[in-house]
Amino acid sequence: MALSKVFTRAQLGIAAPLVEVEVHLSGGLPAFQLVGLPEAAVRESKERVRSALLNLGFTFPVSRITVNLAPADLPKEGGRYDLAIAIGVLAASKQIPEDLLSQWEFVGELSLSGDLRKVKGILPVAMACYKSQRKLCLPAIDAPQAQLVSQLELGAAGDLLQVCHLLSGQLPIFENTENRENEKQTELPASVLDIKDVKGQLQAKRALEIAASGGHHLLFSGSPGSGKSMLAARLPGLLAKLTDQECIESAAIYSVAGLATEQICAGVRPFRAPHHTASAVSLVGGGSYPQPGEISLAHNGVLFLDEVVEFSRTVLEVLREPLEAGEIHISRAAQKVSYPANFQLVAAMNPCPCGYAYDASGRCRCSPDQIKRYQSKLSGPLLDRIDLHIQVNPIAANELLDVEQHTAQESSADIASRVAKSVARQLARQQCRNAHLAGEQLEKHCYLDSQLRELLASAATKLELSARACTRILKVSRSIADLASADTIERQHLLEALSYRQSQITQ
Repeated sequence: MALSKVFTRAQLGIAAPLVEVEVHLSGGLPAFQLVGLPEAAVRESKERVRSALLNLGFTFPVSRITVNLAPADLPKEGGRYDLAIAIGVLAASKQIPEDLLSQWEFVGELSLSGDLRKVKGILPVAMACYKSQRKLCLPAIDAPQAQLVSQLELGAAGDLLQVCHLLSGQLPIFENTENRENEKQTELPASVLDIKDVKGQLQAKRALEIAASGGHHLLFSGSPGSGKSMLAARLPGLLAKLTDQECIESAAIYSVAGLATEQICAGVRPFRAPHHTASAVSLVGGGSYPQPGEISLAHNGVLFLDEVVEFSRTVLEVLREPLEAGEIHISRAAQKVSYPANFQLVAAMNPCPCGYAYDASGRCRCSPDQIKRYQSKLSGPLLDRIDLHIQVNPIAANELLDVEQHTAQESSADIASRVAKSVARQLARQQCRNAHLAGEQLEKHCYLDSQLRELLASAATKLELSARACTRILKVSRSIADLASADTIERQHLLEALSYRQSQITQ
């Protein structure tokens, strides 16, 4: 009789709960039994483990093998447990020493030849492993992600044989002590679009600068071809690079979803643009084993909804809570998980079915009822949560072709430098961006004198603004003041913020 214990990690949202793999060898007819609530891919691991051991020259025990994945009430999925099970079998059969196993955690899927394959969600595993003060053994292909967790000792291996050499001291352990700030690029990658490519549209660019500064949500309305999508796609170039903590948060979500993290690791904020046929589940996340949706993949970045009124109303309404809370809770029969969803929403829409309402050309033939019905697809509560409403008008042909004017356009780097100063000012003052101000902080940092309070109250009555809309106007005013390096909100700041609530879509 022989017993071994190996540590590994499950995947539960962006958490990685500890799983103990207990392997027991006993007499009786040869058998390989897996217990502990394994799903189909986990149950099939016994065949992968058997073939891997035999193909690498190890002896597969001719006895009754019982593998317990504890805790038994935690669902187990995927091939991530293969490596831990194989190490447990080798330790229980005395083919490798087991005295060092308590210092390690093992994650990896085995091929039939014994090679280690990539697994999803390696970054949450690395974070949890570091907190447990253990070393992590993982496939070499996953090592770059795990290196985001500084000071974590890693054992990266290409196959099961290298893992055994690692445990016996024949291969070195990599200790990750590098400072990631030195690894970040000083300039944004070429894939980040520059705002100077957008001709004209000064008001829309100003709104993008304010949104980037304070973290505000934004709605563009305008006729087809006016530049709404071009403007939205350039918002990431105005935002500050991801901090180390934000990098780890966003990369962890991408890792769980099985997506590439190179852009995230370079400090580029996520930009997600789902098609208008997307379902509610694809937007918020879900499935039998809940996976992150588009709003979580846009965490610390931008979620762009082009042709927003073409989205199903049900899909749009599920955005209301995450816009306020910054996270999404998904409940299923098997699991209940939470994913972060702190994103900036940028939406774009046409003002009417044909797209040319309020256009100077007068070519729109939609009736007032058609226009009202079309615009009412965006509910009042959702519009209330969008801070800036901008009408984007098409520019004239002579302005579009004016080369001299275009050479004087500001680049994304120019605007980003002002945004960075404004964000630094906000963080130094209140430890958060203006869009996240609440309670006493809102009253303190968005204080208005008596004349400005009367102005806001009068505007709220005239424009029929809700309490939420008034609060968001205060936050936008604070962002405008920060861009102007002003200590208090002044009349011109409040008036500019109010102008962004008079969108033509409400006319």
